[in-house]
Amino acid sequence: MTGTIVDTSLPNVRQEWATVKGLNVHYVTAGAGPAVILLHGQEENWATWQHVIPVLAGSHRVYALDLLGAAESERLGSAITPPSFYSDFLAAFLDELGLSQVTLVGNSHGGLIALRVALARQDRVVALCLVDSAALGRETHPLLVMLALPMVGEAISLWCTTPWGATQWTWILASITFSQPQRIPLSWYANASRLARLQGHVMGGVVAPVRGQLGLTGQREVLLGGLFDLEIPTLVIWGADDQVVPSYHGIAAARQLRRGKLVVIPDCGHLPHVEQPESFNAALAEFMETVSKPAGQDWHLSHAGQST
Repeated sequence: MTGTIVDTSLPNVRQEWATVKGLNVHYVTAGAGPAVILLHGQEENWATWQHVIPVLAGSHRVYALDLLGAAESERLGSAITPPSFYSDFLAAFLDELGLSQVTLVGNSHGGLIALRVALARQDRVVALCLVDSAALGRETHPLLVMLALPMVGEAISLWCTTPWGATQWTWILASITFSQPQRIPLSWYANASRLARLQGHVMGGVVAPVRGQLGLTGQREVLLGGLFDLEIPTLVIWGADDQVVPSYHGIAAARQLRRGKLVVIPDCGHLPHVEQPESFNAALAEFMETVSKPAGQDWHLSHAGQST
């Protein structure tokens, strides 16, 4: 290990490693029951789900990954990592662990990965939750577009290895990621600063996937048109004040879904599971209880307006 922060108050959470396609991936697991995979966004790691894992673990087997290139998982040699790499790797991870059917929950870049796998393998994905997901529209924050520029990502990655650079980077992330600064947990600051200083994390966990998905005009891969093909229950959760990917992306996505529900959480940014975990967990728990509802019943809600 290289210093993973594990919240020891989380009951029965175990750290594990798997070798998939010759690459080592780190994840934590907890609980028993149907499998749920949690996929973080750029600049995050598995710990972004620390308020969610105990809720799900009461009735499910939870797997929260450090995506390749990020945190404790193996670094990749490329400065550009396309979305297809991550979705192919996730499918191989499910094979390696023998998980034939799963629910996927993905935030931001993790939502893009989850959606790609769901669209390709609906026989294996029984339900999907997209949390402020990428790939549902072109628009994104200018800072991310800047990271995709030649040499800018390399310079920021090097800058973050210094204590002052890591601190500044963490504050910049906080300013664009959260709606209400007073609700940012101190544990998030500590983890974000640690990740920034971790050798290769910013380059592998932020810059490379950003370059794989973003160009000067914003997000390259937009999967909005494919959502109508999804026949599985799908929950879309969004922070109303998200600066990274605007909430109207989520509203547009929900309108395309056959069995979809949208929950927009007021006064909340890009990480609702961190900024407003109680509202997030309430919406996710209700969804998990109803995913077995027959497809013939009226499942679609074009928008919920507020969290329940």
